[in-house]
Amino acid sequence: MHDHGHEHTKNELSKESVNHLLIHWIEHNESHSASFRDRAAQVAKVSEPAARHIEQAAVLMDQCTEMLKKAMKDL
Repeated sequence: MHDHGHEHTKNELSKESVNHLLIHWIEHNESHSASFRDRAAQVAKVSEPAARHIEQAAVLMDQCTEMLKKAMKDL
């Protein structure tokens, strides 16, 4: 299980709590994206094709992050 240090609830959200959640997700995604890129360099020594897939995952994570940033602007 992957623990992110917070609880998921089904309560209604305020604008402030949505903003906080978006900030958390953006920071979390940016951390993962950087980790993917760091690890891809290491994985490349074992498998270039696998490393390329990890790099692509980082690109996709960056695209997700951009969508979250757009959501934040629309609050």
